[in-house]
Amino acid sequence: MQVKTRHTPSFGVARVILAPGEAVQAADDAMIASSFGFIEVPAARGGARGHGRSGPSVFTAPAKGGWIDLAPAGPGDVYPLEFTGRSGWCVAKHAVLARPSSVRVDAGWTGLQTLFGSDAGFLEHYSGTGPLVLACAGPVDQLNLEPGELITVRPGFLLAYPDTQQVRLRAVDPSGPQSIRTGEGLALDFAGPGMILVQARKSRN
Repeated sequence: MQVKTRHTPSFGVARVILAPGEAVQAADDAMIASSFGFIEVPAARGGARGHGRSGPSVFTAPAKGGWIDLAPAGPGDVYPLEFTGRSGWCVAKHAVLARPSSVRVDAGWTGLQTLFGSDAGFLEHYSGTGPLVLACAGPVDQLNLEPGELITVRPGFLLAYPDTQQVRLRAVDPSGPQSIRTGEGLALDFAGPGMILVQARKSRN
């Protein structure tokens, strides 16, 4: 699977190029167009999805391979995050536009359980190899932390960070409203060395 982007950073489109029989998972309403012959297997219906989002479909390339163009529902950038298999990534829950079968979501990953407890938070853990395509509300910035450097990031602007990164979740105002599902009232403190991906506009989700 290869990813080429265009119309960035304001109205990003990801062209996913697949080998014969290779598949990519994406929301069915994210598809703009594809080369002829793709097979789409829609997500199972049922259950509350919220946010007006469609469930993920699986798009499989025909015998000659092909391409499929994908775009998020609103304006913003698209960003292919390459997984090498050396470490996983913690990714903003609603930022994933598309993923190959070689990148998996790890429900119940212990690092996020440590961060959020038993509740589902605003991050998901992914691992594997290949490009995970992210939908971003604005252009992507890479923040590189020197050893011992400390920074604070608000959840609405966070895209992803490697799971080897030191991080702490805290309340901005302990007496104010807080939600680990949306990140409201919370902040993330990161300690270097490391690298954090943030978006230049706040997430719409």
